[in-house]
Amino acid sequence: MRVLALLDGTLVDPETPLFRADDLGVTRGDGVFETILVADREPRELAAHLDRMQRSARLMQLPLPDRAAWLRAVQAVVDAWPWDQERELALKLVCTRGIDGGDGTPHGFALGSSIEAGTLRKREQGVSAVTLERGYEPDLMERAPWLLLSAKTLSYAVNMAAMREAESRGADEVIFTAADGSVLEGPTSTVVLARGDELLTTPPSSGILEGTTQGALFRTAERAGWRTRAEKFPVADLHSADGVWLASSVRLITQVRSIDGSPVRADPQLHAELARLYESNYGTG
Repeated sequence: MRVLALLDGTLVDPETPLFRADDLGVTRGDGVFETILVADREPRELAAHLDRMQRSARLMQLPLPDRAAWLRAVQAVVDAWPWDQERELALKLVCTRGIDGGDGTPHGFALGSSIEAGTLRKREQGVSAVTLERGYEPDLMERAPWLLLSAKTLSYAVNMAAMREAESRGADEVIFTAADGSVLEGPTSTVVLARGDELLTTPPSSGILEGTTQGALFRTAERAGWRTRAEKFPVADLHSADGVWLASSVRLITQVRSIDGSPVRADPQLHAELARLYESNYGTG
């Protein structure tokens, strides 16, 4: 199932071509995007996603259409979705720089899609992961902002290549590492680990994308008495932690069961507690 809307709120047949061959999103990956979970008609962390999209566009010097346009498109998809058949959808917001040599008008749309079976499996069963080098120092973002390390751009070829590498090694997911051996993020997720009464994640200053789902988890965990921190930590900490998770908008709080072929702690009660804390943001925990 797919529902496609333009920024004026118009619904379009999802089979209809939207891009010219010279659109810079196609030819150069020059654009930004966000993926949002919509459950029971409610887009989760919508404001945080729109804020992050604006930040990504600002880093790229991309003139993003105003928030009202995105909200119209989001509402159009939500209103048209067959909620009696599917209670969730993955909503992708996409904006490109527009036509090569054009007047600079950006091109945006919202696309709602069914949640894939593989995603549901990862939620329920957990995942195996491999660590792969990302190839930069964790302080590179400040020294070289033009590399757009913390922006969510359409240039996802490296991330998808990493996922194929994981698959070739018999794993489900990737955890990127920096040149100094510290943990960064997954290609489409934020790494979270538990130690005692503390939850830990990598700081965005290391050049990673600021996690919306991780942020929602930390928000309610803090109210429940957990301590939370964002700081650098080495790969070894993944193996000594009480648990490791990959947080993402659609896969939610996904438990990691093994890393580089070695089992890591995967306490089902601890996992259930973190999943409950996350869901409590939306009245379902």
